[in-house]
Amino acid sequence: MTELFADKFKNKILSQKRGLIGIAQINPIAGNIEYNAKKVVKYINLAQSIESDLVVFPELTLMGYPIEDTIDRYPIIVEDNIKWLKEIAKITTKTCAIIGFVEPREDINVGKKYYNSLAVIQNGAIKSIVRKSLLPTYCEFNDYRYFEPSPVVGCQSADTLCNFDESKIENCPKTIIINGIKYGISICEDCWNNKEFFNDNVLYSKDPVEELSKENPDVFINCSASPTRAKKEQLKHNMLSFISKKYKTPFVYVNQVGAIDNSSFDGSSRVFNKEGKLIARAKSFEEQFLIVNPIKNIGEIYPLTNGSEKTLAEVKEYTLEYEPDLERTYKTILQGIRDYFNKTGFEKAVIGLSGGLDSSVCAVLLADALGKDNVLGISMPSVITSSESKNDAQNLAQNLGINFLEAPIKNVVDNIDKTLKEIFKKVETKWNNRFEDSFTMDNIQARSRAIFLWGISNEFSKTLPIATSDKSELYMGYATINGDMSGGFAPIADVPKTKLFALAKWLNENRAQKNTIPQSVINKKPGAELAINSETGEPLTAEDALMPYEFLDEIIWRIENKKENYYDMLNAKFLYEKHKNLPKEQKIEWLDKFYRRMSNALYKWSIMPPSIIVDSRSINKHDYKQPITSSKINYKGISEKEISEKLKEFLLCQT
Repeated sequence: MTELFADKFKNKILSQKRGLIGIAQINPIAGNIEYNAKKVVKYINLAQSIESDLVVFPELTLMGYPIEDTIDRYPIIVEDNIKWLKEIAKITTKTCAIIGFVEPREDINVGKKYYNSLAVIQNGAIKSIVRKSLLPTYCEFNDYRYFEPSPVVGCQSADTLCNFDESKIENCPKTIIINGIKYGISICEDCWNNKEFFNDNVLYSKDPVEELSKENPDVFINCSASPTRAKKEQLKHNMLSFISKKYKTPFVYVNQVGAIDNSSFDGSSRVFNKEGKLIARAKSFEEQFLIVNPIKNIGEIYPLTNGSEKTLAEVKEYTLEYEPDLERTYKTILQGIRDYFNKTGFEKAVIGLSGGLDSSVCAVLLADALGKDNVLGISMPSVITSSESKNDAQNLAQNLGINFLEAPIKNVVDNIDKTLKEIFKKVETKWNNRFEDSFTMDNIQARSRAIFLWGISNEFSKTLPIATSDKSELYMGYATINGDMSGGFAPIADVPKTKLFALAKWLNENRAQKNTIPQSVINKKPGAELAINSETGEPLTAEDALMPYEFLDEIIWRIENKKENYYDMLNAKFLYEKHKNLPKEQKIEWLDKFYRRMSNALYKWSIMPPSIIVDSRSINKHDYKQPITSSKINYKGISEKEISEKLKEFLLCQT
């Protein structure tokens, strides 16, 4: 039992039981009610064994967050989560448990079918219910699609469970009292709307925590499922500290851990005292039972991922100093891979090893997440693949200890090429729009490799192929559909290339086995080795086709984080310009190329395999939505004078 919480201050904490809280930071499986319920029971029993006042679980614990349209399509699982909740209540004693669940709204003709709720259970019964008030519909969140917002944040008498009366909620209590201590309870987004902290830039008209403060609680409790992102730790830490200090009330924040599809939750549950000082924090990216006493300032502070503390006061600017965020990035992706495989039933990964940066980093991440014996790397050289690339792929596999083989694609490519040429001649008799120069052969090579990977996946049980595209190249459409984009999971789709270089170096320095990725991989210029540069006679590099990655990644950062437009960036001084001469004509050419290629790549984003969100913003389809048919957007904008002239020209044509 001790291993489950293993706090060095355990004896001190247990000697002061009034106000004792167990934070159950768990990793649920979305929709697997029985699995999640058994975890809940385990931690309730543990909390009761130490006679804690409370044990608190994350948002939607029984169902898993996010659950998305599943509850609407299969309402039987909502019924099951109620049945399990009622049975769990029966095992409770004096220790009170706060558990997230999906609450149905029966006999309601207006609004959504469900509430995102918390059940307060104790002494064998459900005592009260707390409902989420603020429902986010931004980034990867889409709560309002499924849930009805509670008019106020508060508790509802348990006798209205599954028979909710709207007229009673205005008078329901907003707090619960356990062992003489009053707790004000909220759910995730409900604590993210403080006008003072966000300088009036808030999304909602009401602040649920402000409402709770009017009841003078002794402790705030917030049950969350908050995914990790770059710089989010900075925001979360400072916001929770601000709230607890403002209201002079300790704040207990309980977060989910683990990954569900695109969202990776870092855990890091924590407690701030009434002065806004951090007094306890759970581990990052690990399930844990943490014992705290916010009234008596007792708890243990586990460290964040290395470097995260340095980001707590950082300003918002573009930098290539990725070091403070690299361990968090590594653990975010690792957890994403591990949970995606474990929760879907896959066990093994097959990946094409090109000898390049993207596939090398992916291979390391897969080996660390799944175990080296569960990873197969395949070198699939073409006639233009360099001997250096083949050697780098083999050396990487040997360094990692993963399974490896070489399977040349020449015969497949030649046969497809021969067949296609015959087909093209026939098509040409029907259509006269054939390209003089095409990328057909480039794409055939990439797709031939995908055939090998999917073939192995189809032939060997529980095996998934991996897509190795990175964020920079996805933005520019520098990836082949059904080629290098093809796979069942894309580990680095939200990692820009400059950060990927930094991550490769970090992996070489910080893993137990040093220098796993050959230095030659890190030193070489990225390229798909699908075509020859006519000017150099060497394989075409990515920067030949695109632009310097340092400049490209800053464009992406400025769009995602600062919402800058074309002319903002044209007039801004990029980091690249601080150490290299960049004529304005060249800058214009690169910006034009970015917007042209980006607008033509929208359809590729829509068919990207599942991937983990890592950055503060992304093009992951769960995070960012843009119509594919919006490719004709004028990203430069237009003046009123130009609109007037275009309108006159149009009207003249009409007459």
